[in-house]
Amino acid sequence: MAKNGTKIIIIPARLAASRLPGKPLAEIGGKPMIQHVWERAMAANLAPVYVATDDRGIADVIEKAGGKAVMTSSDHPSGSDRVFEAIERIDPDRKFDQLLNLQGDLPEMPIDLPNMLAKTLDNAPADLATLVAPATIQEAARPQVVKAVISWQNEHFGRALYFSRAAIPTGKAPLYHHVGVYGWQRDALARFVALAPSPLEQAEKLEQLRALEAGMTITVGLIAHAPGGVDTAEDLAEVRDRNAKTNN
Repeated sequence: MAKNGTKIIIIPARLAASRLPGKPLAEIGGKPMIQHVWERAMAANLAPVYVATDDRGIADVIEKAGGKAVMTSSDHPSGSDRVFEAIERIDPDRKFDQLLNLQGDLPEMPIDLPNMLAKTLDNAPADLATLVAPATIQEAARPQVVKAVISWQNEHFGRALYFSRAAIPTGKAPLYHHVGVYGWQRDALARFVALAPSPLEQAEKLEQLRALEAGMTITVGLIAHAPGGVDTAEDLAEVRDRNAKTNN
């Protein structure tokens, strides 16, 4: 069992999403998407929560709701880079040594997900942690659903061997949908963002492969269902429809 660290939750949110511009501020049930994610992170009652953004409008939404936001550069190539800048600004004295990087496009995130991510990071010595859920054959066929190959140590936790947009592994083996949230040891995140993009990362367009190619260990926790992310206008319409049905 790994030693528990002092945790902080950081949610990166940039306004200029390529497939759905302005996504964090898209309204769902009368509230911006980023506020839904922040509220669920707060409801987990696990650790301090910050939203790291490059847009004053996003920061204003969170601060008006009573939360904490930190402004970061608009030039970051990934959410991991934004999270690293945020923690250096928030905590120069290094009080926090573990970071939970949630995603700003998961407005339906279960409130127990941050706790499962934290448990996964603390389960075994590892540089970072992430989560997966069982995937159907139909899900696995979609390149936008990232698949993970896992070496399981028990029914709840394992170690990541590879990630791909292809439907892997082949043959009669379970398929797993990668949920793009990360728990980082702070020192490991510092090493990661200092590395150049790796060949497999560039081939698959998956930054977690940079960590694997650099010899980092990724521990994995299993959850029952992958929360629906919002990548397209169609995804947003579906989330709005579910929200309306839930609240009527």
